[in-house]
Amino acid sequence: MLSHGIQTCILLATNCIMQPRHIMFGLFFLCCFICDLDDCDCDVETIDSFNNHQLFPKLQTLLESDYFRFYKVNLNKPCPFWKVTSHCGLSDCAVKPCSPVSFSLHLHYSKAANEELEECEQAKHLGAVDVSLSDETREALLDWNKHDDEAERFCVVDDEESPDSQYVDLLLNPERYTGYKGPEAWQIWNSIYEENCFKPFTIKRPVLPNSFHFEPLSFPGQCVEKRAFYRLISGLHASINVHLSARYLLDDSWYQRKWGHNVSEFKQRFDSELTAGEGPKRLRNLYFLYLIELRALAKVLPFFQQPSFRLYTGRAEEDQNHKEMLLDILQVARSFPLHFDETSLFAGDEKEAAKLKEDIRLAFLNISRIMDCVGCFKCRLWGKLQTQGLGTALKILFSERQIEALPKSSENRPSFQLNRQEIVSLLNAFGRISTSIRELKNFRSLLAEER
Repeated sequence: MLSHGIQTCILLATNCIMQPRHIMFGLFFLCCFICDLDDCDCDVETIDSFNNHQLFPKLQTLLESDYFRFYKVNLNKPCPFWKVTSHCGLSDCAVKPCSPVSFSLHLHYSKAANEELEECEQAKHLGAVDVSLSDETREALLDWNKHDDEAERFCVVDDEESPDSQYVDLLLNPERYTGYKGPEAWQIWNSIYEENCFKPFTIKRPVLPNSFHFEPLSFPGQCVEKRAFYRLISGLHASINVHLSARYLLDDSWYQRKWGHNVSEFKQRFDSELTAGEGPKRLRNLYFLYLIELRALAKVLPFFQQPSFRLYTGRAEEDQNHKEMLLDILQVARSFPLHFDETSLFAGDEKEAAKLKEDIRLAFLNISRIMDCVGCFKCRLWGKLQTQGLGTALKILFSERQIEALPKSSENRPSFQLNRQEIVSLLNAFGRISTSIRELKNFRSLLAEER
């Protein structure tokens, strides 16, 4: 059994040490919290300053490079858990199923049919994935594949060898509002939380899709590892919602399409009063996720420092420059003064710890498969990438001994490996979290202007 001291010092929503100060978010308060992490104090201001000034700018530059902008994904896997009825959503990335519209002899629509068709057509465009690649890029990607070594996976999110898998340019497909909502989107997150997150502590979730009635759920006695796993998934969900609010379609007229910050949408997802007190918890979980993935980046530095490792794109000088940029980012990550101490997790009985790891691995794999049930292709793309990125971070944290034992000579094959897919997803997933932290600063300013 884990000791009481370990249980109480893990960063969890139920035992964070709250400080008596708040940042005003209009009607919403984001609590600035200090959390005791095995004698390591972390607070919102420290994370914000570190991320926004030291890490975020460098990371964004690196993610624009060719190695990190192309991600291989299979968007055509069928949902393994239930029949997805949103045919419009699956084939054209629409928000919801489009019911057949009856045309009269004079091609007159009812008002309701017109509105439904317009909504579906908008979502069809917003949710579509741009898979266009030049012939030169396709040839280069084939060369990259030949260079990459096979490696062990912590979790397999996609069949990378599937003929249905294809490379997608992430810069052409930014994560932003697509209009994907309603019962189908609710079913995705409900399945993730209710069936795969161990139901940690007292939480409140909407009883029905698009409902503002929250029902409390109490699940006492959960071990800290499973509660921490829930917090990671909740943090990922919060990060996605921050992006959808920050890159919202504000105007979609015939002469312009304007994207920007939607303060009302942000408050609906995070305002304490509008979310029955859950909004601040979601944002605390976002910071918790940031600390976990930041710790993984710091721990994996020795792997990338190996002389044999290359960010291979076939352009030697450029590849070396990008490797140096990556190493600089990882050194910055390692310099963070208040790192999460992952050794507090799985620190009890070895058999019990091994079972907990396997439980979490299987739950994570299940969540990865649920991503194939997302009806919006663009949402599916970013869901699969960020899920794999988080899985890669967990793989790193669970592989400390293998990383420490990396051979000094390139003649010996190391037991710890990361393939291109894992590397691309790891850095891009953290890039999403880092951007979310940066966007919170923007929302603070916008909400302050409303006062």
